[in-house]
Amino acid sequence: MLKTEQTDIDALLRLSSQSSDFRTGTISLPNQQLYIAYYNTLIEQKQLQEFVIQPLQQCTLTVIQSLEELREWIPVDECEFTDKIEDIQSKLLKGSVIVRLHETDTVCGLIPLANKRGMRSNNDTENEFSVVGPKVGFVEDIVTNVSLLRAQINIPNLIVKEITIGSMSKTKVAVVYIDGVTNEQNVQTVEQRLKAIDCDVVFDSSELDQIISDNSASPFPLFVSTERRDRVVYALISGQIAVTCDGSPYFITGPSSLFDFFISPEDYYMPWILGSFFRIIRILGVIFSLFASAMYVGVMTYHYEVIPHNLLAPLVFSRLNVPFPPVLEVLFLETTIEFLREAGARLPTKIGQTLGIVGGIIVGQAAVEAALTSNILIIIVSLSALASFTTPIYKMSNTIRFLRFPIILLSAFWGSVGMFIGVCFLIVHITRLQSLGFPYTVPLFPLRIKDLQDSLIRSSFQYTKSRPDYLKPKSKLRYLPKPLKRRMDWDER
Repeated sequence: MLKTEQTDIDALLRLSSQSSDFRTGTISLPNQQLYIAYYNTLIEQKQLQEFVIQPLQQCTLTVIQSLEELREWIPVDECEFTDKIEDIQSKLLKGSVIVRLHETDTVCGLIPLANKRGMRSNNDTENEFSVVGPKVGFVEDIVTNVSLLRAQINIPNLIVKEITIGSMSKTKVAVVYIDGVTNEQNVQTVEQRLKAIDCDVVFDSSELDQIISDNSASPFPLFVSTERRDRVVYALISGQIAVTCDGSPYFITGPSSLFDFFISPEDYYMPWILGSFFRIIRILGVIFSLFASAMYVGVMTYHYEVIPHNLLAPLVFSRLNVPFPPVLEVLFLETTIEFLREAGARLPTKIGQTLGIVGGIIVGQAAVEAALTSNILIIIVSLSALASFTTPIYKMSNTIRFLRFPIILLSAFWGSVGMFIGVCFLIVHITRLQSLGFPYTVPLFPLRIKDLQDSLIRSSFQYTKSRPDYLKPKSKLRYLPKPLKRRMDWDER
């Protein structure tokens, strides 16, 4: 478990100064100076000027002898003065400004100036919906996004390092991690790759995802891209690194494994049995989406003998008047589905939904009546399209839809042998992939038995107390579970 208690105020300020959003300064008075420190992502700058700096600069006292005298000049309620480091750390990370008379003082004045960034009604997630749990999403302002993270991870060990990228745009890029948890080598790797970028303009964090990835030629995303705060927070406390840029509502987190793209935050908001069940459903849905259409092509072209006799007659009758071979039939329907999806995504929401429903029904019914395709294939392709969206990460669903086409063509050329070749190429490819130098298929390959407890399934919280070993975190324990003691009513009698 991470320990964040500091021994004195200087240690707290040294740790906080590692973050780019931490500020220290002085307020000049007629005969002395006051020393202030704060996180600029957690306070309102306008309030700092109006309620602290300007009133103190107008102060007519010759010399301020004690911090208590500031109450008469600062028009802010709930000001506190203490030397307890726990209170100072807590208030600082909740949006207070630290004021000291001298740099060596241990007694600090705490002036609350917390902002309300990100707490508006329109920062819900747009593409990652959640039925259970918080629905707080990020926006296009990097200061707001860091503020949202600090509101959830309330420790000074949350380090934010700022890098400027883009010869024209001068875009601010933030590298976020937890000191004492994240492996320092991973942080250095991310910083080196970001600083090596030479481009004109950075439009979105998705561009950074492709540029700093270990293999930009792969269709598989090597970093998880998310707009949900709870997903980024979970990645940070697990020992991963989060990167975002100004103007983007998305964070990318890594090092990532293949199983990270099938994990939904909802898995942890419900009993572990249900969370494991739905996670397995997602994995099976993606496998079905990847191979269902290819299996239809292979069976209908080369392997009629594997079809049960009771199902053979309906299949033959369904394709009786179809003039095209199965591969053209499947490619026609798959392409039509992609046309509808792209059109629905580009049109306004209400029109896009109507187009998807009405267009799918009309085109599908017309295609069957015109003998361009069979009823059974429409069912398979429709289920395959639905199953491709079961993964919570949109980039992975795009990858699955793309990979269906080469596997369909291989199945059309060589039947089951072609499918086997496609599966082998796919397995070899993903086992060779790396994310920030870490294997993409871990913990399945290389095998990490302990990390399997939160990959294919979501185990009980009694068994997921440790951070993933493959990330090489500096602190391995996330929490210490205690056995639940159940006391029955009759035990008290």
